[in-house]
Amino acid sequence: MLLSLLFYCLIGGVAGFIAGLFGIGGGVVIVPALLLAFAQQGIDASVMTHMAIGTSLATIAVTGSSSAFGHWQRGAVARPLLVRLLPGLIAGAILGGLLASVLPAAQLQLLFGLFLILLALRLLLSRMPRASGEGAGTLQTLGAGSVIGTFSALFGIGGGVLSVPWLLRSGASMTRAIGTSAACGIPIAAFGALTFVATGYRHAALPEYATGFLYWPAFLGMVLCSVPFARLGVAVAHRLPAGVLRKLFALVILLVGVKIIF
Repeated sequence: MLLSLLFYCLIGGVAGFIAGLFGIGGGVVIVPALLLAFAQQGIDASVMTHMAIGTSLATIAVTGSSSAFGHWQRGAVARPLLVRLLPGLIAGAILGGLLASVLPAAQLQLLFGLFLILLALRLLLSRMPRASGEGAGTLQTLGAGSVIGTFSALFGIGGGVLSVPWLLRSGASMTRAIGTSAACGIPIAAFGALTFVATGYRHAALPEYATGFLYWPAFLGMVLCSVPFARLGVAVAHRLPAGVLRKLFALVILLVGVKIIF
């Protein structure tokens, strides 16, 4: 258990830094790392993927808050756009958690890997939009929030891998997209985690120290290190050029997606 806690702390530090740097919540690191850790601990395969996602979302709710606050202090959160996104993000997060509960673990893991690879290729091959006034319409923003919330909760990724590209397409600068995305990840992670706790409650295959699909030792270990490293990631994000940030973001997602599938 001690070695496991140390590994969870390491995951939390890496995920926190990535969350602050890219505004993606850290789920692209947390979910694959937890799958590896849970397999080593002998946790039942039928609940392993769902526990990795549920625990990831709970961790992101804390990590994302630190990351979002750092970006907020630097004026990198588009508040009007965030407010318009919120209803869709919350509804989508609950729907994503419910969908995940009815999908087999192996299918959910494969879909997650394919999703990350396609998204990374799109980011690497498409041109970066010019910054504008972030003027997406209300209905368009509501629909985008619902899609972002659903898929983010379904895969335990906190929202950034979807919301950053959408915010860029809407005309936000890279830094502003990252800051707003970090704030978007908080309601997605919180409502998604609660849904995973509810749908997994009293599942027969759950290990000790689990409440639904939330595994407490992993959550506590990751949170200990994720918050300070998230603030470090925020500081670095505001020093790197937008083009470099975008390419690094895409490469991280691509590598994780390939690793999960193969």
